[in-house]
Amino acid sequence: MKEKPAPKKIVLAYSGGLDTSVILAWLKDTYGCEVIAFCADVGQKEELTGLEEKGKNTGASKVYIQDLRLEFARDFIFPAIRGNAIYEMRYLLGTSLARPLIAKAMAEVAKKEGADAFSHGATGKGNDQVRFELTFKALSPNLQIIAPWRTWNFGGRADLIEYAKKKGIPVPVTAAKPYSMDRNLMHLSFEGGILEDPYNEPKEDMFILTVSPEKAPDKPTYLELDFENGDCVAIDGKKMDPLEVMETLNDLGGKNGVGRVDIVENRLVGIKSRGVYETPGGTILHIAHRDLESITLDRDTQHKKDELSQEFARYIYNGQWYSNQMNALRAYMDYTQKFVNGTVRIKLYKGNCTVVGRKSNKSLYNAGLSTFEKEELYNQYDAEGFINLYGLPMKEWARVNH
Repeated sequence: MKEKPAPKKIVLAYSGGLDTSVILAWLKDTYGCEVIAFCADVGQKEELTGLEEKGKNTGASKVYIQDLRLEFARDFIFPAIRGNAIYEMRYLLGTSLARPLIAKAMAEVAKKEGADAFSHGATGKGNDQVRFELTFKALSPNLQIIAPWRTWNFGGRADLIEYAKKKGIPVPVTAAKPYSMDRNLMHLSFEGGILEDPYNEPKEDMFILTVSPEKAPDKPTYLELDFENGDCVAIDGKKMDPLEVMETLNDLGGKNGVGRVDIVENRLVGIKSRGVYETPGGTILHIAHRDLESITLDRDTQHKKDELSQEFARYIYNGQWYSNQMNALRAYMDYTQKFVNGTVRIKLYKGNCTVVGRKSNKSLYNAGLSTFEKEELYNQYDAEGFINLYGLPMKEWARVNH
């Protein structure tokens, strides 16, 4: 194998946590080159405080902190909602959706700065390494990729903490927060610590975005969500952009204990992983959107879209956002959404999100056809001929084999 040239300028996906702080210093020690720290604001909130100063103190020549929240909501979360993307029937893909956006922004910075390499803090056991690197390959195929967790000699977090102390890198690590967390507009995820035993119940003080359903208000909250072309454009009659929609629904869902899920999922690399997620706004949007489709899509389109939604979710989970098959699938999804217009009435109560009403000027629901009362539009006798033809293969099989 041809040896790769030593990088001269690296763009590092940087969060300021233990791993990426050590990686920043390690890259400089190992390659003696310039390292640019890049952080995308996708809704981490207080986690961004003091990040620029910390990055420069750790050795970064520049620190980029880009506000990508609106782009994340508009171009990643909303398309996932339009496609009803849920991985393994339960995970709403918060981390999976953010990684291709972050990597795309890094590619833009690399081009601007004339960098010749990317680096990230994803481990060799996880999904994020794939999501970052497939995006780099799709958008900047000629740049080198450096994944320290796959090459360095550190055995684990204890080694990283020792290295950080030697380098004078302030990395507060305490037993009070023994979890690996990832926060953005779509969700907050928890892994590790006591959660590594899938039989352990998560501790209540772990949760940040949602109150316990037991402590949620005793009075339900009602919302009306207006959709145009499959996107939520207003809440209770107030027009909002995608970022405002997510922030509003996260707040209301969180106050009512909506959006908690505890799952064991199958990672792309073949490992089963236990994760606990808080996805208040995304849960409300998904439930409302799927329900509106029930009255605006014809049967065959709805069924086919339900089948393809599982593929869509796998493509997102597996880091294939910029693949050709994803482009084609998104085109199909978006075509179906031309008809998904209307209003959904939602009831939030003690961890539950329930649809209690839906209406649309594109509604295919016809009370004249579905009524149990006397009808003029449907001749029930027609069903006999339909059943005779529909059941003909079964009848013939039975004639020959019974």
